[in-house]
Amino acid sequence: MIKLESKTQLFWLCQYCGWVAYAVLTELMIKMPGQEPLSIHLPHLLLDTCCGFFITLLLRAVYSRLRLQSAGVNITLHIVCLLAASLLWTQFKWHSLQWFYGSWWQPMTWFDFGTWTSASLTMLATWTAGYYGIKIYLDNAEQKHKAAEALHLAKESQLKMLRYQLNPHFMFNSINAICTLILKQHNANAVAMLEKLCDFLRYSLYTDPLEKITVQEEMALLQTYLDIEQCRFQSELNVRIHADKPCHTALMPSLLLQPLVENALKHGIGQKSHIAITINFSCDDSQLHIRVSDTGTGFNLSEPASRGIGIKNCQDRLQLIYPGSSCFMLGNDDNGGAWVNMSIPLELSERLK
Repeated sequence: MIKLESKTQLFWLCQYCGWVAYAVLTELMIKMPGQEPLSIHLPHLLLDTCCGFFITLLLRAVYSRLRLQSAGVNITLHIVCLLAASLLWTQFKWHSLQWFYGSWWQPMTWFDFGTWTSASLTMLATWTAGYYGIKIYLDNAEQKHKAAEALHLAKESQLKMLRYQLNPHFMFNSINAICTLILKQHNANAVAMLEKLCDFLRYSLYTDPLEKITVQEEMALLQTYLDIEQCRFQSELNVRIHADKPCHTALMPSLLLQPLVENALKHGIGQKSHIAITINFSCDDSQLHIRVSDTGTGFNLSEPASRGIGIKNCQDRLQLIYPGSSCFMLGNDDNGGAWVNMSIPLELSERLK
């Protein structure tokens, strides 16, 4: 966004450059081909340019006061101001030229009055058009920038909300599992689970939710989360996480998969006594591919609302971070269980290349 100070500087730059260009063109196209002596036309050109310079400054001040007027009154006053400024400039140019020739009150012919006034009016009208053209362009650019900034802030807020959306059931179940371990006097297991829970929550709450992490880091976080869940499900839960070696340095949104795994545990285990979850990372030249599958009860594809908040959380984050360049698909396996496939643009971490 162009700030007020920058706008003011831009005006003065255009003002000086424009009037220098006017002086040069007048000298080359009018003064030099004419019969005026150099000792007259150069000082007169200087006075002519200075007068036009200050008249346009006066017009700028007047224009700024006309903004609050209605459209009809505004246009009328602009025309009146332009005509008055043109007449003033014409009279100054004429009488200053006559003064250089030694005849201050030499009257103008109607032909001179018409040609000189037309030239003055054309120049001031051109200046006015340029002034408003640049002003409208800068105002529109500023409005677009403000709108884009507001959209960016809204997007950041939504991403942070999605990232911090830890399922209360996970917290309740984890604490309940720790209490159960303590009651059974499995103190070592309870301490280990509590430490992992603290590590997981510390990362979730105190790291930048907009920052991307590598696949290797995401796998470590996911393993910490799964270790916590393993304490609850014991032998009922079997997890396999695999990533092709080239994928280890690929970047992805942090904790993207945790809601999917939590969703699989919450909705997939159903009446089954055992569930296996497989998470696989692969990549090609331009895409990082992620697949999460389980052997649970599968999705109820006829009722999207029954799939759980983890699915929608993941979809929303991908749409916000990779608008139009990500892919999210889900379905059920023929042999039972559900799967989720995601593809995002391949980005490699600079610090680990």
